[in-house]
Order: sequence, then structure tokens, then C-alpha cells
Amino acid sequence: FVIFSCLLAIARAGLAPHAAPVAARLEEFDAVPQYRFGYDVADTLTGDYKSQTEQRDGDTVQGQYSLVDPDGTRRVVDYTADSVNGFNVVVRKEPLVVAAPAVVPARYIAAPVAPVMARYTASVARYAAYTAPVAAVVAV
Repeated sequence: FVIFSCLLAIARAGLAPHAAPVAARLEEFDAVPQYRFGYDVADTLTGDYKSQTEQRDGDTVQGQYSLVDPDGTRRVVDYTADSVNGFNVVVRKEPLVVAAPAVVPARYIAAPVAPVMARYTASVARYAAYTAPVAAVVAV
């Protein structure tokens, strides 16, 4: 009886209704894809400055991104990619031009402003540490 029950269960498992197959959604194929995007980041508190732009027209992609390196230079990367030439990159470094921070005489700083000025001075000092080699070259 046990063997017969097992055989019957196996037979019924094969005959059990299955879930209907999910119809595959056909995506439209874009023979000439096109897009364009870009962004900029400028965080004066941390000194994080970067940007990127990119555009695509069919199989050709062109773009550029830049960022501030720890040595105080701006790295700019231009790139292109296509089906004939592959991926090509040109990297260059540019010195940063840094304006000297404004000096405020102590007699003009009121008590409530002092903590804010201290934070500003600390962030300027951190930023100046990143740009010190470039500032020395520019000043000469």
C-alpha cells in the first residue's frame, strides 16, 4: 500500500497544474541610442570638487571628468569610445588658482560669530593644505 501511494503521488505530481509561463516582455531595441548627462560637486567644507559630462550618439561615447587631486592640481580626463577606435583617454593636470582668504580684524568679530569664524578658518586651513604646493608656485 505504501509503494502504491508513493507511485500515485509521483504520478499526480507530474499531472499537477503548473503556473502559466510568464510572457517575456519584449524591449524595444534602440539602434541609435542617445543620451547626455552631467554633474558638478563643489563641497567647500571638505574640499571635494569634481564634475563629469558625457554624451552618446549611437556607438560613439564622448565625455570628460575632472577632480582635485591631493597634490593641489586639477586632473582632467577626456575620453571617447566607438566601435572603430575603441576606448581612448587623454589625461592632463592643471594648476589650481586659489584666492587668498579674507582677513577680518579681530575687533570686528562679535562673540556669537567667533565659533563660526573658527570653523571657517579651520576649513580654509584644510583647503590650503591641499593647495599649498600650487599656491607657492603661483606666488613666485
